Amino acid sequence: MKVVFLVQGMSVAASRYRVLQYLPFFHTAGVDTKVFEFPAGVAGWSSLWEPLRDGDIIFVQRKRLPRSVLLALKRLKKKIVYDFDDAVMFKNSLSKNPYSLRRTMSFKRMLHYTDFVVAGNEFLKQEAEKYHSNVKVLPTPVDAERYQEKQISVSDTVNLGWIGDHGSIHYMESYKDVWEAVGRKYKNVVLTIICDTFIETRDISLRKILWNYEREIDDLKSLDIGLMPLFDDLWSKGKCGFKIIQYLGVGVPAVCTPVGINRDVIEDNVNGLWANTQDEWIEKLSVLVEDASLREKMGREGRRKIMDEYTVQVCAPKLLEWIKELA
Repeated sequence: MKVVFLVQGMSVAASRYRVLQYLPFFHTAGVDTKVFEFPAGVAGWSSLWEPLRDGDIIFVQRKRLPRSVLLALKRLKKKIVYDFDDAVMFKNSLSKNPYSLRRTMSFKRMLHYTDFVVAGNEFLKQEAEKYHSNVKVLPTPVDAERYQEKQISVSDTVNLGWIGDHGSIHYMESYKDVWEAVGRKYKNVVLTIICDTFIETRDISLRKILWNYEREIDDLKSLDIGLMPLFDDLWSKGKCGFKIIQYLGVGVPAVCTPVGINRDVIEDNVNGLWANTQDEWIEKLSVLVEDASLREKMGREGRRKIMDEYTVQVCAPKLLEWIKELA
C-alpha cells in the first residue's frame, strides 16, 4: 500500500505532529509513504501528478484541495483521507463574525470528495458529520520517548508558562491583567513565554524564550504551571489542546479555560484546574503557586493520562488500522 501525504510545510507544527511523526510506524507496518508540501498554482500541481497517480491513498492534512484536483483524483479512483485539527470552517477568534460562507463551502466540498475524515477533537468531528458519515477522532499526540518527565527540584521561584506561536499569542495578550495581578500578589512568580513573538507585561517578571525544536522539551520542563487561556467561541472549540498535552506530557500541571477538548484533557482538580473568568484564573493560579506538593501530584496524574491516551505510540495503531480498512 502506498500513501501520499500532502502537508502545509515540513516545519509546520500540524504537519510534524499529525503526519511526520507517524511515518516510522507506517514504515514498520510495511506501508510505503511519500510526503509533499502543498504546491502553488497549476505548475505546482502538475509536478506532483506522477506521485499522486502512484499512490493508493492520498492523505490531506488541513488544507482543502482545489475542486479540479479532487475531481482528477476521483477519476483515478484514489481514496482520499482528510485530516484537520482546527475549525477551518469558521473564522478565527479575532473576527467579529465567525461564520464564513467561503470557508464553509470549501470544507463541505472537500468532504464531499473525501472517503474518510480524521478530526482532532469531538467538536470538529460533529462539524464534519454534518457533511460526512465516516469520521473518527484522533488527538494530536506527543512522542512518549521524547517527552520525558521533569525532575522536581526545590525552588522559591514559581514559573508560569505558555508555549505557542504568533497565531495564538492574542490569547495571552487578552489575559494580561491576570498575569500582572498574579505578579503583584506573588513576587516569586515568573511568566515564561515560549514562542516566535511575545507580549509585554508589567508587575510580573517576564522570561522570553524563542521557540526551538531541539530545546523545546527542556524549556517545557522548566515550567511549574502550564497555561492555556481560550475564548468560548467556535474557533476556540476547534482547538485540540496540544499545549496542555505538551505540559502534562512532561509532568507539568495546567490551568485552562474549560472549552472544547480542554475539558477532556484536564480533569478539574485532578491533573489541573479549570478557570472561566479572570477572577477564577487568579484564584486557581494562586492555589497552585502556593502548593508545590499539589503541583507535583497533579503533574504526575497529568503525565499518566497523556502516556495512556495521547502519545503517538497509542495513536499510530489506530490510524494504521483505519487506513488499512480504507484500502
